[in-house]
Amino acid sequence: MSLNKDLAPLCQAPDAEIRSPKISFPKGAVDCHAHVCGPADFFPYADERIYTPPDATLESYNTLLHLLGVDRAVLVQPSVYSTDNQAMLAALKHQPEKFRGVAVIADNVSDRELEEFHQAGVRGVRCNIVDVADKSAGLPIQYLTTLAKRIAPFGWHLELLMHVNEYPNLATVFENFPVDLVFGHFGYAHAKHGVNDSGFQGLLSLMREQRAWVKMTGPYRICDGGLPYADMRPLNDAVIEANPAQLIWGSDWPHVMVKKEMPHDADLCDLFGAWVRDPSLRKSILVDNPCILYDFPALY
Repeated sequence: MSLNKDLAPLCQAPDAEIRSPKISFPKGAVDCHAHVCGPADFFPYADERIYTPPDATLESYNTLLHLLGVDRAVLVQPSVYSTDNQAMLAALKHQPEKFRGVAVIADNVSDRELEEFHQAGVRGVRCNIVDVADKSAGLPIQYLTTLAKRIAPFGWHLELLMHVNEYPNLATVFENFPVDLVFGHFGYAHAKHGVNDSGFQGLLSLMREQRAWVKMTGPYRICDGGLPYADMRPLNDAVIEANPAQLIWGSDWPHVMVKKEMPHDADLCDLFGAWVRDPSLRKSILVDNPCILYDFPALY
C-alpha cells in the first residue's frame, strides 16, 4: 500500500520521552480526545487525506495513559480514515470497559450500522466544518440537523470541529438543536480574536444554556506562543466561568499536524493542573462530566 506521502506529507510524531506529569489525576479520569492511527499496513489511510500520521497505535496509547495516570479515554475518528472507522472500532472492542468512541459516518450509513457502533461504544459523531469548501453559505445547518435527528435515539452528541469565530450567530443557529453539541479545542478560535469575539461569545451562551460542551484540548493549536500558551489562557478562564459542568479535557494525542514545537503530554497534564487548581473542579472535568457525556460507568 502506498501512503502517498508526496500528496499527504508525513507529520510530526508525538514526543517519545518517557516521563510522567507532576499532577496526579483523580481515579476514573478520562482523556476525552485522542486518536488511534495505524498500523498503516493493517488499517490503511484514506487516499484523500491531507497528511500522513506516523503510526500511533493502541499499544502506544495505552502505555501513555499509564504514564499519565489516566484510567479511561475517548477515541475520536481522525480525518486520515475518512468514514472508515475500523481502527477506532477495533480499539473499542478490545477494551470496551476503558474506551468510548466518536465516529465519522457516511451519509448512507444504515440504522443497523449505527446500532452496531453504539454496541461497540460509540457515543457521538464528529463533523469537520473547518474544511467545508464554501463557507459563504454559512453552517450546513439543515444537514447537521438531519444527522442529529438520526443519532438522537441513541443518546449521542454531535462533535463539531469548527472555528467558532467564523460564525457570529452561533447561538441562534443552534437554537432548539436536537442533540447536545461538543466543540473541540476551546471552540478552535485563535487567541488573537479574544474572548469578546461574537462567535466565541455564542459558544459561551450555548454552554450557559447547557446546549454545548467544550473540550479543553489543543491549546497549542489556537495560539502563537509556546508553553505555557499564555495568550490563550483567557479563553480557558472564560469557558470555566461560563459553565464548568459542560467542560471535558483531552490530551489530543498524537497531536497530528502540529507545526510548532511538539508538546509533551506530561506538560499538557501539568498545564491543566496549573489552570484548574481546585481539586473538586478537576474531578468534575476529568471524571464526572465525561461519565455523563460518554456514558461511562461511575467508579466507586
